[in-house]
Amino acid sequence: MLVFAASDKGGTGRSVTSANLAYQRALCGDDVCYVDFDFGSSTSAAVFDVPEADHGVAEGGLHSYLEGDGGEPLRLDVWQRTEHPVLLSRPRGSGRLVLLPGDANGGEFATDEENLSRCVDLLLKLNSEFALVIVDLSAGRSYAMDMVLAATARQAMRNIQARWLVFHRWTRQHVTAAHGLVFDRHGILHTGEDRGHDRNGLSGAIRFVRTAVPDLESLLWSQVSPAQAAWMRWCDKQLARLAARLGVGGGRVLGTVPLEPVLQWREQLVTEEDVFSNQIANKDTFEALEELARRLTDDTYWGQP
Repeated sequence: MLVFAASDKGGTGRSVTSANLAYQRALCGDDVCYVDFDFGSSTSAAVFDVPEADHGVAEGGLHSYLEGDGGEPLRLDVWQRTEHPVLLSRPRGSGRLVLLPGDANGGEFATDEENLSRCVDLLLKLNSEFALVIVDLSAGRSYAMDMVLAATARQAMRNIQARWLVFHRWTRQHVTAAHGLVFDRHGILHTGEDRGHDRNGLSGAIRFVRTAVPDLESLLWSQVSPAQAAWMRWCDKQLARLAARLGVGGGRVLGTVPLEPVLQWREQLVTEEDVFSNQIANKDTFEALEELARRLTDDTYWGQP
């Protein structure tokens, strides 16, 4: 299965959440590939603590491959190349966890027939090799988004299962932006239809993920004043109404990741050790990521037969 991770704004937690989903699925025994299509800011390797590709790679990046400037794109085995103290020893029963990094000096580029064909070939090859392929796209209505919409509309990919996650924070601006990325004239649905997708089929493959959502019942907010607590609850209700009106309400939300202090300070994988041994991360965050990872391929949450 292919999963495309998108967001209309930066700072939504798209990359760090997607990386955690890849990690969670690998822990469950799936062979997982994480593909960095954020061409203008190739930093996903930092989440996996793979320092040689923290800001992309000098040779063998995805940008170069798609532009025809090199051979097959570089693959990094996260279990072998990471400096993360927990991931250094591959957990028993885990699947492969492979990262395809972008270029250190890459940037957005328009889609043409040659790089589109390379994109199709790459996605077909990875889909046949891995149980799950997560493609992290550039924020906004990017060339990367246009490329994968065009690629997945090709006849060769019509039978490949693909799903979309649209990430947004729980604020008025982010809810509105997430709606625009999917439903506006140059959003995913219109662009996908222009490239040859069935609009209803594409719509059914899109779900929203809310990140950094405050849990108003948690101890984190127990010290706020009564006026602040009342205002926060009012905002939460207003946001729920806005999301429902814009078509990004609860029925289309695949999962919610709570506000996590660890992720505010450092974009990283959240491990069991962080929760139970180091006690720096919240159990609710780890469990939310576990559940979201399971739902990625569970048809119950996608309205599929």
